[in-house]
Amino acid sequence: MFRLDAAKRAQTRLLNRVHARLSARVKPATAFVGTPEPRTVGSYARGRQLTAGNLLFAGHLVEAPGAVLWDITPPDDAFLEEIHGFIWLDDMASVGDMATRKIAQTWLFDWIRRYGNGSGPGWTPELAGRRVIRWLHHAIFVLGGCTPEESRAFFRSIAQQTIFLNRRWHSSTPGLPRFEALTGLISAGLSLQGMESQADPAIKALGHECVRQVNEAGGIPTRNPEELMEVCTLLIWARDALQETGRAPELSHIQAISKIIPTLRALRHADGGLARFHGGGRGVEGRLDTALAAAGVKAQVAQDLAMGYARLSAGRTTMVIDAAAPPTGLASFNAHASTLAFELTSGRRPLIVNCGSGATFGEDWRRAGRATPSHSTLCLDGFSSSRLGATSRMGPIERELLDDVPKGVPVEMSRATDGVRFEGGHDGYLRTHGLTHARILELTFDGRGIVGEDLLVALDSGNKVRFDQKLEDSRLSGVPFDIRFHLHPEVDTAIDMNGTAVSMALRSGEIWVFRFEGQCDLSLEPSVYLEKGRLRPRATKQIVLSGRAMKYATRVRWSLAKAQDTAIAVRDLVQDDAMLLN
Repeated sequence: MFRLDAAKRAQTRLLNRVHARLSARVKPATAFVGTPEPRTVGSYARGRQLTAGNLLFAGHLVEAPGAVLWDITPPDDAFLEEIHGFIWLDDMASVGDMATRKIAQTWLFDWIRRYGNGSGPGWTPELAGRRVIRWLHHAIFVLGGCTPEESRAFFRSIAQQTIFLNRRWHSSTPGLPRFEALTGLISAGLSLQGMESQADPAIKALGHECVRQVNEAGGIPTRNPEELMEVCTLLIWARDALQETGRAPELSHIQAISKIIPTLRALRHADGGLARFHGGGRGVEGRLDTALAAAGVKAQVAQDLAMGYARLSAGRTTMVIDAAAPPTGLASFNAHASTLAFELTSGRRPLIVNCGSGATFGEDWRRAGRATPSHSTLCLDGFSSSRLGATSRMGPIERELLDDVPKGVPVEMSRATDGVRFEGGHDGYLRTHGLTHARILELTFDGRGIVGEDLLVALDSGNKVRFDQKLEDSRLSGVPFDIRFHLHPEVDTAIDMNGTAVSMALRSGEIWVFRFEGQCDLSLEPSVYLEKGRLRPRATKQIVLSGRAMKYATRVRWSLAKAQDTAIAVRDLVQDDAMLLN
């Protein structure tokens, strides 16, 4: 099987190279059909950093003022992929001054000179689609003040990439990469003179991918909230481009947007950011709000589970809980062992978080971020609730997939006496320890209090035998477990009441207090917050309840509540730090 996969990957690379060279022979486009609009929005702070020569890609910072991007030796394949995708053009266009424009033009036209003949690592349908979208969106920015020769080179190269996409989009990885390839092809076909015919097959193909990848509940196979937002954004861009030129999108295309929007609303915290699960982050600033506004879908929130997540909200408080098994197969290349983990946000301030994706900080951090101890849930005996298995190449990068995940994740949502209740369980530790993890979470109607209960239970005779063996292996000292609550870096913490409680102060002025009941030890330990756009992980804290399962049923109760003197309404005017380079 490994040899067959390797042979298939080699064949794909060869065909990409052949069609990249052949596409250089086509008749180039000469102009735009209409004036392109910059639909993508980047980071002004990051654009200024790039202009100053602080090149931060895939977690690597290269300080090279005045250097041409392509002269830099890439530290790894992820760095290479980021620079050839041209997403950095969003950031530089957000600055928009003459100095930044000059650098962006130098990098773009130098890319054409070096790789425009079909050579180099950027000739994959995923990267070509990503690149074409940025070139089109920021064409006015990069073509301003150019010579006629540079303008002709731009149109010749973008036409070549359009032909390449037409021939190779089907070899892109299903999911977000394929949506990028097809959206780039449609956008170029509708925007460039002489390329109109390239859009027709892509319109139908995009409709077909919507049926394949977007389920009836508005979810995608990877269960990555940020990726779902990016897919929705691409579908909206493609829909708008088609409608502006008098074309009709496929019905499945329009239906996919209508299905996704309620799911995104359910995955949106009170502070406007997305829940950070399965490799996803909060999302580019403003991207989610823009997508929700541009979708044209009546405001509503998904009922029951949204892409396998449960949402509890009341007052100023939101909780998002991973209430389903992680994805498996190729969709699991970024998946985390986060079943029954939750995040909690109060107003504009995140309180309980997951560590997040460490992909931008190297492979070690990426693996650590995927493990159960990096999530706000129970971890038994140091084992993750899902385990890594085989590897597979996703684009230019080798990725580990999940192949041992919980088989059963029963969930029930109901009303409590004074709020809303979530009840869930998973059998991720059944095979290894004979125990089922169950979690009950209750949020009060005013959003000021959460009561939680974690249980480890051996449900039948076979599971009891397995647990007895683990207990015997421990010399009857019990099976160790930890219940972790990772805190956002901006939360100030202190242990109170002789070590039986933790007080947490948010920058808004709110005070939350954590308490627990059960045979556990409470500690406040170091943790990390893994955030895209930062040079290194941010130091933070985690509350840890440590105990040992000695019986067939072990229960720990805990609570989170606002201090009594915390106002119901808080005017949160504290400004966030916009600079991410730290």
